[in-house]
Amino acid sequence: MNIFDAKIVNTQYGLEMYLDRVKNIEIKEIHSPSDNDTCYEIELGVEYFLLRDGNYYDSAKNYFRIRMNEDFNSITLRETDTESLFAVKTEHERDSTKLLVGEWLLKTNAFNQVINELIQQKKKENVQNEGDTRKVLGTIRFLERLLEIKTEEILSAKVEREH
Repeated sequence: MNIFDAKIVNTQYGLEMYLDRVKNIEIKEIHSPSDNDTCYEIELGVEYFLLRDGNYYDSAKNYFRIRMNEDFNSITLRETDTESLFAVKTEHERDSTKLLVGEWLLKTNAFNQVINELIQQKKKENVQNEGDTRKVLGTIRFLERLLEIKTEEILSAKVEREH
């Protein structure tokens, strides 16, 4: 890793420094369409360092969700109930965080490696019936679509709070 593999977001609480490292990306949950919810969704955790008052570093991990409809053509970013990547930020800071996700995070080697490893795991799953096969194949298509998201799609996506 070199310094160009980092991104910094200036917030009212200090500078958030994000590094392109696999250990800084966590897939917390993946949701496939069901009778109650027809969307795909992934919850991602991103670890970063917070530089406070110019000299104090603190490590934190915050989360957000990427939600897509079954056709993968509608993207929504969702805040998590706790430890949200978008929480307690001004509107400008939220826009900067959205830019971080669209221009940097989804393009990092770490994100691509984590998603590709998950795709490989899904391909190796032992499915027992046709319904499970469809669910796994849909999840694989969703994960592959995550690797293709364009910056513009993230920048135009709505940010919602979880219910």
